[in-house]
Amino acid sequence: MNARLNPLSFPTSVKALKHLVAANRALGESELPNATKELVRLRASQINGCAGCIDMHTKEAAHAGETPVRLHLVAAWREATVFTEAERAALALAEEGTRIADAAGGVSDEVWANAAKHYDEEQLSALVWDIALINAFNRLNVMTQQPAGDYQPGRHG
Repeated sequence: MNARLNPLSFPTSVKALKHLVAANRALGESELPNATKELVRLRASQINGCAGCIDMHTKEAAHAGETPVRLHLVAAWREATVFTEAERAALALAEEGTRIADAAGGVSDEVWANAAKHYDEEQLSALVWDIALINAFNRLNVMTQQPAGDYQPGRHG
């Protein structure tokens, strides 16, 4: 598969991408657990069908010590017993935040309240930004049909 477009080929696109990458670096400094970040990124990428991000975040999570069982069960997290209540709240928020158009009103009060039970406002803010940012990366990759499979952990920082 060949990409439709190389976002690194155009000055305006490179500038915009640098801002997204800078936002991602800022989120890396948050107190939100890294495992939660990777699980959320993986789940949103699965929903959006972003092969490049699924490749990246599966490999980054594994490289950071995430277990194969948990990675394989992210797609069916509701039925899986391997996730903490906090991770489940984050995954629910990621799903509703990714599928905003599927429900009038977007993220439900119940899902928001459950996430707020497990994360302080700083962490919750980072979680919201992380969900928004992975959705932006997913959309860029899906629209331009970026190929997947050759990502190496640590490639992007």
